[in-house]
Amino acid sequence: MADLVDSMLDLMRRLPPTRTEENVAALVEICPDYADDLLGSVDQPLQVKTDRVSGKDYLACDYNRDGESYRSPWSNDYDPPLEDGTVPSIKLRKLEIAANEAFDTYREMYYEGGVSSVYLWDLDEGGFAGVVLLKKTMTPATPYEPSGSWDSIHVFETVERGRQAHYKLTSTVMLQLVTRRGTEADASSGSSSSAGSHGEKKGPDGLKTDGEVVLSGSMTRQTEQDWPIHDASSHITNTGKMIEEMEIKMRNLLQEVYFGKTRDIVHDLRSIDDLEKARRQKELQKELVGFIKR
Repeated sequence: MADLVDSMLDLMRRLPPTRTEENVAALVEICPDYADDLLGSVDQPLQVKTDRVSGKDYLACDYNRDGESYRSPWSNDYDPPLEDGTVPSIKLRKLEIAANEAFDTYREMYYEGGVSSVYLWDLDEGGFAGVVLLKKTMTPATPYEPSGSWDSIHVFETVERGRQAHYKLTSTVMLQLVTRRGTEADASSGSSSSAGSHGEKKGPDGLKTDGEVVLSGSMTRQTEQDWPIHDASSHITNTGKMIEEMEIKMRNLLQEVYFGKTRDIVHDLRSIDDLEKARRQKELQKELVGFIKR
């Protein structure tokens, strides 16, 4: 069993991250007996669903799934309905409601839109665990505008130790950006026939596509901290601080690693400046370094 699951996870790491959902569905169809192990190990883009009672949107993932049903954090009901679905204890449910309200404010302040959800559950060995989900999607108004999505999954465990609590946080960020460059085609039929005669390819809505860049991937980081607690609401404050700091760090890392590295590669492949000028500058730098060493 372990070898087969490890092989599937190894395969997922080598497949395009933009098609994670399709690849997971294909593996589940091939090996249905190991569906739970695979779904619990592979982070997928969060699904947006609507609560039938409150009408509010919520996020669905493996942490609020029971069979084929997903629990809403707003009504605590499963969709499709499930009679014996797993739900948190009464005490933990009150904390879950307060956490959803708090992170809904956090989402509005940092994301200015999107959807957030918080799910909590009791641990067998004491304490509790939870997950904070955040998703923001950028939908283009026209086919040649950029599009993308940001998915944050923050899983934490909490163990109380007197007046302090120990928190273990595992954060995963999935980022996908699609940049398209195109020009609006002439609306006249004469221009269209002329373009067709030269064999130019057109995209949706009569756009002549010049190029498309897809940037996608995921990043996972972990941290452990001890924080003082005064009451149950202290857990919301403490996890909120940890998640806020982690998201800021991961965003900066994504900007440096993904965007910075991509920019360096593009600049190495094609230079905007004159290559002869760049060659002379390198030779001048070598001469200056030689004089300094002397």
